Amino acid sequence: MKRRSRRLPTHVFLALCTLLLMTAAGFSADKDDDKDQSDIEKRIDNAAKVLDEIMATPDKGIPDKIMSDAKCIAVIPSMVKIAVGFGGSHGKGIATCRLDNGRWSPVAPVTITGGSWGLQLGGQAVDLVMVVMNDDGMHNLLSSKFKIGADASAAAGPVGRHAGANTDWKMKAQVLTYSRSRGLFAGIDLNGAALTQDKDETRLLYGKFVPFDQILEGKVRRNSKSQPFLTALSSYTGPNSADQKPSAARE
Repeated sequence: MKRRSRRLPTHVFLALCTLLLMTAAGFSADKDDDKDQSDIEKRIDNAAKVLDEIMATPDKGIPDKIMSDAKCIAVIPSMVKIAVGFGGSHGKGIATCRLDNGRWSPVAPVTITGGSWGLQLGGQAVDLVMVVMNDDGMHNLLSSKFKIGADASAAAGPVGRHAGANTDWKMKAQVLTYSRSRGLFAGIDLNGAALTQDKDETRLLYGKFVPFDQILEGKVRRNSKSQPFLTALSSYTGPNSADQKPSAARE
């Protein structure tokens, strides 16, 4: 007697293969989403760490007066050069602006690209800090895309506890810019670079796309992932810190 074949019918076999592939693809997508979320949290944590390390040495950091008068602050940890010597650079970070009640807004993911600064950055990854000093600079930042030196006047920021006391930086520059590389911290000329909203990371951080100005004007609820950075920032920006006044934007 002939034995019956136990092979699955072709259509059943193909259906099972399709199901397995779809399951694997879904699992891979979930892992990618988790990785993206993890990357955003790391970037926020790294931005807080950059502030802490820079401000830990007041004689070599951003002057207290500049921090206390800041309208907005953006931190881009580990910006990298696209090409050595010539060409541009690229980095991702976060920004926040001071609200009318003195608190800091939820953080907005940002991207900075462009600018040719020769060997100023040393051919390595650098940390950047941008401090917006007046209302005009803040309005330019709220536009969600502006070019430093064109849409907003910028200058290398003074360094040290009393560095800003005898200068007219506040009268001239909308944005003060700083860099840290190989342990050295100094003002840097970022003219030609463009700062824009990172739309993809905004969706990941808030679960949907939220326009730049709505985030920086405090019209969305804070995300708990942003708290490490806001807590660090509040400790360096004087009496109008993020944790001393109530806010309708807070959860």
